[in-house]
Amino acid sequence: MATITFGGTQLGIKPSPVVAAFSSRGPNPITPELLKPDFIAPGVNILAGWTGKVGPSGLEEDKRHVDFNILSGTSMSCPHASGLAALIKSAHPEWSPAAIRSALMTTAYNTYKNGETIQVSATGVPSTPFDVGAGHVSPVAALDPGLVYDANVQDYVDFLCALNYSSKHIKAVTKQALKCDKTKKYNLGDLNYPSFAVPFKTSSEKGSDNSVPTTIKYTRTLTNVGVPAAYKVSVSSETHSVKIAVEPEELAFRECNEKKNYTVTFTATSMPSGTTSFARIEWC
Repeated sequence: MATITFGGTQLGIKPSPVVAAFSSRGPNPITPELLKPDFIAPGVNILAGWTGKVGPSGLEEDKRHVDFNILSGTSMSCPHASGLAALIKSAHPEWSPAAIRSALMTTAYNTYKNGETIQVSATGVPSTPFDVGAGHVSPVAALDPGLVYDANVQDYVDFLCALNYSSKHIKAVTKQALKCDKTKKYNLGDLNYPSFAVPFKTSSEKGSDNSVPTTIKYTRTLTNVGVPAAYKVSVSSETHSVKIAVEPEELAFRECNEKKNYTVTFTATSMPSGTTSFARIEWC
């Protein structure tokens, strides 16, 4: 015989949130020029409505019927992120999916109130962008991000061209007869994404010269979705091995929907395979 006793609701549990052991991790194995994940959202012990057609265990032989069930998994984070996207869309119906994603990413947080970095639950060590992306979603802040990284169909077509997609493959994705411009040089890093991932050659790669620094430039476009304001950039990095320069260092927006470009230059010498370091670029 077993007895289950309700112990009451517990609030203020610390540390919280933490990155679950089952949460998907980076780096991006297919396109390392894009940082994944984008961000994290609640996904552990989520109480939600449950179909009466399936028992709480999900097993065929489970004939029980419940109205609600508690589940954990990345499939639980998905409805949270989708709901937040719908919330932002209702407040800003003119925003594109890219603008909504940007708002969720650039306003996410990656530290607790005491300033410590969000932890990984399995180990208790500080998380990295390969664990949390931009950080944990912050719904209220995402409604007013100030600036967004927007993107349209052509931006994504250019990205597919940089991946050397054929016209046939592009049509399969876009349902349009679009072609790549053979006279144009496409760059995977120039997709107007809110985050950066910069793969450098390793010291073991053929043709790499440890004495010659490698320079990689990414260009981004910011759209003002708030009041007229001037923003200054700040760069914080955990390593001195990679030099990061932003040009220009200040952007002034005089009206809503005004766009401004900036370029980030990453300079580093070849490093051993598997070496990773992280930095943060912030406009405020």
